[in-house]
Amino acid sequence: MATVIDTTGGTTKSGEPRYVYRFGGGVDDGGKGDKNLLGGKGANLDGMASIGLPVPPGFTITTEMCTRYYVDGEVFPDSLRAEVASGIAHIEGVTGKKFGDKADPLLVSVRSGARVSMPGMMDTVLNLGLNDETVEGLAAASGDARFAWDSYRRFIQMYSDVVLELDHGAFEEALEIAKEDHGYTLDTELSAADWKALVGEYKKIVLDQWKKPFPQDVHDQLWGAISAVFGSWQADRAKVYRRLNDIPGDWGTAVNVQAMVFGNMGDTSATGVAFTRDPSTGENVYYGEFLINAQGEDVVAGIRTPQYLTKAARERAGAKAASMEEAMPETYAELARVFQILEQHYRDMQDIEFTVQQGKLWMLQTRSGKRTAKAALKMAVDMAGEGLITQEEAVARVDPSALDQLLHPTLDPAAERDVLTKGLPASPGAASGIVVFDADTAERRNEMGDAVILVRTETSPEDIHGMHAAKGILTARGGMTSHAAVVARGMGRPCVSGAGSLSIDAKAKILRVAGRELVEGDIVTIDGSTGEVMSGAVPTVQPELAGDFGTLMVWADKVRRLKVRANAETPLDCKTAREFGAEGVGLCRTEHMFFDAARITAVRQMILADSEKGRREALDRLLPEQRSDFTEIFLVMAGLPVTIRLLDPPLHEFLPHEEAEFEDVATAAGVGIDVLKRRASELHELNPMLGHRGCRLGVTYPEIYEMQARAIFEAAIDVEEHSGTAPIPEIMIPLVATAKELELMKAIVDAQAKAVFAERGTTIEYLVGTMIELPRAALKAGEIAQSAEFFSFGTNDLTQTTIGISRDDASRFLGTYVDKGIFPRDPFVSIDVEGVGELIQIAAERGRETRPEIKLGICGEHGGDPASIAFCEATGLDYVSASPYRVPIARLAAAQAALKARG
Repeated sequence: MATVIDTTGGTTKSGEPRYVYRFGGGVDDGGKGDKNLLGGKGANLDGMASIGLPVPPGFTITTEMCTRYYVDGEVFPDSLRAEVASGIAHIEGVTGKKFGDKADPLLVSVRSGARVSMPGMMDTVLNLGLNDETVEGLAAASGDARFAWDSYRRFIQMYSDVVLELDHGAFEEALEIAKEDHGYTLDTELSAADWKALVGEYKKIVLDQWKKPFPQDVHDQLWGAISAVFGSWQADRAKVYRRLNDIPGDWGTAVNVQAMVFGNMGDTSATGVAFTRDPSTGENVYYGEFLINAQGEDVVAGIRTPQYLTKAARERAGAKAASMEEAMPETYAELARVFQILEQHYRDMQDIEFTVQQGKLWMLQTRSGKRTAKAALKMAVDMAGEGLITQEEAVARVDPSALDQLLHPTLDPAAERDVLTKGLPASPGAASGIVVFDADTAERRNEMGDAVILVRTETSPEDIHGMHAAKGILTARGGMTSHAAVVARGMGRPCVSGAGSLSIDAKAKILRVAGRELVEGDIVTIDGSTGEVMSGAVPTVQPELAGDFGTLMVWADKVRRLKVRANAETPLDCKTAREFGAEGVGLCRTEHMFFDAARITAVRQMILADSEKGRREALDRLLPEQRSDFTEIFLVMAGLPVTIRLLDPPLHEFLPHEEAEFEDVATAAGVGIDVLKRRASELHELNPMLGHRGCRLGVTYPEIYEMQARAIFEAAIDVEEHSGTAPIPEIMIPLVATAKELELMKAIVDAQAKAVFAERGTTIEYLVGTMIELPRAALKAGEIAQSAEFFSFGTNDLTQTTIGISRDDASRFLGTYVDKGIFPRDPFVSIDVEGVGELIQIAAERGRETRPEIKLGICGEHGGDPASIAFCEATGLDYVSASPYRVPIARLAAAQAALKARG
């Protein structure tokens, strides 16, 4: 018995879940724009159809089917086949064409559509439904044999690549040979007979590689394409993209089957990609490209050089080819009207794909467009100013991590530039690095510590890992909406595309341009804001963070609850942090001060001394240096809290290794080298990260912490007397595991405070607390809070000690753990909420039970991670601390977390 489709509910009448939702032609099956169910593309197709825009009819197979497809072993239930048949019947009813009809065939596209945009990462098949018989019908019905055979060769090539997984290059080579044989330069020069002959060549390639003829049954073609699109969800490039963008692997993709409309039906037909605002700058101008007599992949793949959408853009670029505004004025006017409707409807900048078929405009896709951080800021602020969104929506609209694009240097405009060539400014920003010619090399050299520029004729989705590893991307082909441009903008990588004067020999690893040759390893600089490509490295300047950035930060600060501090231990770091809006220092690592070349000998003398007297002699030499360090920091941070962690790292990090280093210490200490070497051997540890470090140093050598505490108090009083504003030292005892350890260390600090205050005849406010970085400390937080006036969660070490993984060695296998779903994200990047997070929650609760007013914050690298900041907001911590350049990211993420908490 056939399955009957219920168009009003979520199941079929056979009791199976419903997996197909139709759109277009006045039909709405109730998906209501649900991106979780229909995917982004399907939801927006449904949305456009529901507001009366010209959308070719089709249907969406839901993301839930994708999940079931993998659970069931990559097979489809019988109910889905009946639902798809109903969907095809819907398209046939709207278009008046029949799927597989020899006289006037219906052709469809089969496209992916995840919940969030994953440009180029999954598969698409166009012109499906063509075979040796229907191509003749298409030629007769359209009156254009050239168009029909061109569409058939495109279908064979795409289907063979996506579904049959044959060598794509073999088809490209056959096309190039055909053009050379006829003396053609452009694809558009081939005639109907030429395309028909090429179809024959393509079919021979399929038979030779696949060992079977190209599939002729249109229903087999359809199910092959649906399977391939679902299968592409687990393609390597899609997995990499999901990992880089924190997209869960269990979301799945939807499949959209839609009636084809054709941009390759002559000079009254076209295809294009457009944005309702400039995705690079955020300027409120239409931005995009189109091609006459072409299909969509011609634009996005960079196979042909596209034309500009608007006359103004063409004139700015000095291009000769007519813009769409000039070549198709009536259609362009209709497109501009649609832009306005879509932006008002979705209340955001839209990325649109469209086709013009013999003068008729069709909308194939709309989605919130990828944009640079600069553009995101401008759009958010402008749209709030226009009344399109509220200020709070503007704050929620900008990805905090994207701000990283704005917080680093750009090319110095006054610096000399050895310009080799100029391409399209596809993604703003600038980068210098060594030239590499393939993605694998880019990834490998990046892991070796090299800054690399990935140079390709054109990028493809398979290059995603190399694009992420590169500092910048340079391509010889492709436009402003090519794969390289779109992905680079989304990643925040500078990109110059379409630098046509480049001659790239990837096999020989040679780049030729302007009569010069560059080989792999040579340094180039690219400027993604101007399109310039330069030889050598160009100096940079610091960015100015005002205008839209400043406006949005003011709005963010109005709504956030969490304070934001910085991890900083130099005056320059502190100054940078204050400029970025830090409200204090959350972590000043004093051991970083001890590595200074001018004082390392005294530090080593102190460590290697075999008596308290010897250690105190060395510490007396270090005291004025430490006092000076803290004075400089307190001057910058006057009036703000400064959390200072007393000496923490394993002693072995300071020990001498070279003969000359031992000689320096021996001279300073007045002892023999052999004595020092024997002492160094005694201090050697097998597992120093869990050894004699942190408060254990203070317990065994209390004079170290005495010196540091005295330096802190003396510096604080000096600054108060100098500036009239006292800093607020928060003295942090590291690596505490027991309440007794902190009790002993706090007594040392308090004794030094009492002594210094008596000597100077004044007092200052200060706190003593601890760093919670051991599971035992988290569990015993109630007892520890009897002495601690604040907890700072050191999430780096707390993660290591909780899950028993060294962050220094984890890179070898953590990627696999994330891929296999053991961890949703790298736990050293984003807090392991279920494990480490629960310990933080326990410590916070127990600490507050003992001391309700206790101050709580985190100071690990997680303090600059938006997801971790959201956890801190939900847990009720008081502040997060991040590296200086991530302070604005933390401020915005904290504001978004507060807005989310409000609901």
